[in-house]
Amino acid sequence: MFASNTLSKIAQFTLFSHKGSPNPWKVALALKELNLSYDSVFYDFGKNEQKSVEHLAYNPNGRVPTLVDHKNKEIAIWESDAILAYLTDKYDTERKISLSHDHPNYHHLLQYLFFQSSGQGVIWGQASWFNFYHPEPVTSAITRYRNETKRVLGVLETILQDKEYLVANKCTIADLSFVTWNSLLPAVFGPGRHKFKEDLPQIDFEKEFPKTYAWHQRLIQRPAVAAALDEREQLLKQ
Repeated sequence: MFASNTLSKIAQFTLFSHKGSPNPWKVALALKELNLSYDSVFYDFGKNEQKSVEHLAYNPNGRVPTLVDHKNKEIAIWESDAILAYLTDKYDTERKISLSHDHPNYHHLLQYLFFQSSGQGVIWGQASWFNFYHPEPVTSAITRYRNETKRVLGVLETILQDKEYLVANKCTIADLSFVTWNSLLPAVFGPGRHKFKEDLPQIDFEKEFPKTYAWHQRLIQRPAVAAALDEREQLLKQ
């Protein structure tokens, strides 16, 4: 655990995270894209460390990620896509992975961030919960959320039919926000906790959603994204 007065001030940010959770890694890859220094504090969810008094002082929702900016009055930001917006609004002055507020596509960027949160994040999360963590097998719930996962991928497939990125012909946080959950598709559609024998919806990402798959491949080949995903993989092996 930690005390608020012992957070590292050598790095600009402290990122409260979890080794396996996809949402904190969205923030990590954005920090790497912007070459911003940060230290990670990895919580043990089994010990409920994310619900500690110390962390709740930063994030009353008691979840991760939470980001503390030591060079901006110790401001704490939570909710992963809000963090992405904060980082780019304040520190992406060259608009490497963002758009200016007066850009004609700026609100479309926000649109896709909200779609990621409410569409991809929520649905993939529920699919993962019923596949891995729910104590009783609920075939109908797994079927529902796998089908909803494929529906959301179908929406992305339509959007990406004639373009390589979601907005403004460039990679932005709108695109990057989808990376870590899409990387978990094999697990979401895997055998899971209960190893169901029933016929459940399956997926062939590349075959069924070729435009979305190609987009995902472009994103994970970015050096910063690859570095974040590799760091996560190495931590999970420990």
